[in-house]
Amino acid sequence: MVKVDGAYDCVTKTPMGDQASVFTIVSSGEGFHGTNASPLGSLEVKDGKIDGNRINWRMETSFPMPMTFKCEGLIDGDNLSASIDAGTFGIITMSGKRRG
Repeated sequence: MVKVDGAYDCVTKTPMGDQASVFTIVSSGEGFHGTNASPLGSLEVKDGKIDGNRINWRMETSFPMPMTFKCEGLIDGDNLSASIDAGTFGIITMSGKRRG
């Protein structure tokens, strides 16, 4: 199994501009939990799943309105690339690098 655990320094391309965050992954069997923490707050990972080097998860927020983000990503070495279905805001991207 590919090592996915770690803290990733990320940038998410949003309609409000680039948003920096730290995305933390803690694996447990075929799943994972963690957080995506930014200056705007922290979102908990829900239903995190690992399939080889692919990960899928959800995050929920109430700011600026209630939304559920459906996310899927790929781990390539220390790099993370993900697409996030942000509902009416469309598909946004997140990329990051695992901290040493």
